[in-house]
Amino acid sequence: MNRQILAAAVTVLSAGLGFCAPRAGAQKSADAEGHAWWQHAVFYEIYPRSFADSNNDGIGDLKGITAKLDYLKELGVNAIWITPCFPSPQVDFGYDVSDYEAIDPMYGTMEDFDRLVAEGKKRDIRVILDFVVNHTSDQHKWFIDSRSSKTSPYRGWYIWRDGKGPGQPPNNWLSTFGTAAWTMDPKTGQYYYHYFYPEQPDLNWRNPAVEKAMLDVTRFWYKRGVAGFRLDAVDTLYEDPNLTDNPVVAGTDKFGRPNMDEKYNKKLPEVHDAMRKLRSVADEYGSVLIGETWTTNVDQLKDYYGAKNDELQMPMDLMMTGFKGLSAAEYRKHIAAVNAAGHWPVYVITNHDIVRSYSRYGDGVHNDDIAKMMAALYLTLRGSAIMYYGEEIGMENNDPKRKEDVQDPEGKLGWPLEIGRDGERTPMQWDHSANAGFSVAKPWLPVPLSAHTHNVADERKDPDSVLSFYRKILAMRHTEAALLDGDYVSLNEGNPNVLMYVRRYKGEAILVILNMSSAEQKVPFELSGAGFLAPKVEVLLTSFHKPLKGMFADLPMEPYSVFIARVTK
Repeated sequence: MNRQILAAAVTVLSAGLGFCAPRAGAQKSADAEGHAWWQHAVFYEIYPRSFADSNNDGIGDLKGITAKLDYLKELGVNAIWITPCFPSPQVDFGYDVSDYEAIDPMYGTMEDFDRLVAEGKKRDIRVILDFVVNHTSDQHKWFIDSRSSKTSPYRGWYIWRDGKGPGQPPNNWLSTFGTAAWTMDPKTGQYYYHYFYPEQPDLNWRNPAVEKAMLDVTRFWYKRGVAGFRLDAVDTLYEDPNLTDNPVVAGTDKFGRPNMDEKYNKKLPEVHDAMRKLRSVADEYGSVLIGETWTTNVDQLKDYYGAKNDELQMPMDLMMTGFKGLSAAEYRKHIAAVNAAGHWPVYVITNHDIVRSYSRYGDGVHNDDIAKMMAALYLTLRGSAIMYYGEEIGMENNDPKRKEDVQDPEGKLGWPLEIGRDGERTPMQWDHSANAGFSVAKPWLPVPLSAHTHNVADERKDPDSVLSFYRKILAMRHTEAALLDGDYVSLNEGNPNVLMYVRRYKGEAILVILNMSSAEQKVPFELSGAGFLAPKVEVLLTSFHKPLKGMFADLPMEPYSVFIARVTK
């Protein structure tokens, strides 16, 4: 987002709120220069089952998260996004919510949650909740009532339809989790729609009562001090009311089914109406909305900000998670397109649904170097960054080897073509003791052997560890004005192996050079493209294994290495 436009937007918002007392739970919306708090924040996703277990039952909990807030503060985190901790049958590990306004007992109590928010506030760490907006659990009171009869007052809260004929669902739509998208309910003889599992019936957002109820849920949590929401599966909020069949296209999906163009049950224009209404409530409390926004190009991503910047402040750019390999040219092109779009970027390289970046990018030889290089990339670009727990210590996937070991229903349904997401959700590795210090009890998912070498306790002591590098670069991100607010100027664009750019702000500049290849690269120290003809260079951080002696006309960059410097005229 253009800084002047942002400042103006903040001014207008402040003026609009000036006629009434601040809302209970309202966040301080902007700093003295007009920056919204979330623009300078580093977000950290926590999968609560796997972060820290305070009561030693093998499952992480809220008290465990609270106990680790000092670690997160030391790391440089400003906000934690907690995946669903609401009551749930746990069919999809919390993404099947049975009560939006309570805490699941496996994670603790509402008092535990309130203490987490309060302790976070003491450390300037805000709490973001994961809001499952598309569907509920089939055990939610709304759905239980809805399926009780065709005349239930909650019948219209979900999508019920007659079949095309005996044993035939209303149309050809498919669930993304490997099943049909329609389940027959024998009590009323109709089908209900679910884009995910049968236990996750879709809400009918065309019903004003549903919309009001969901907006009220956000108000409930804002008043308890929550600083915003990550909105789950926003693309699937609306469906074609005529239930038109989706076109079948070439190929098969990961479950072996025919591919479909989901044009009639995904990314409908009405999604943006819902985003605007959710944003309107968020603005009342100075809160932020982060979107799970899967897109194939930057133009699609732009739509989620809203034509008037009135939808999501932080739609996630998930496109880089789909890049194959490490191509400086591909990243350069993508970053340029994101910056040219004119909004505030939000970079993500992994999360709870995606193979961990350490495993995805690693080559088996330079894994730690690659982890540091990727950290330098997404933490020095213009925009906000969302980390995933364990990323900062180089946690790797620990995928199940047998179907009987799979916990994730997606893997159970799709094995072996789809192995599920257990591998990226394993317990946080705190030390090299039994179960990596996560729990005395057997963890709900197995800890990988790499916990003996990659854990918080050991990496804290090693100045060359992945964790030490993350701490250094996050400290730099918080203190260097050019990294917080500077523009982005790409340099050395003809090099397919090296990504080189400058972040500039009010006469200050930070130079970033990343070797994204397995071979040493000689990088011309040519900065005139950024306005520096005879620059002075102060080295701030490198990941080199050998000391850098003096400066060079051609800077020798080791494989997958990082060079960051302050540049002045």
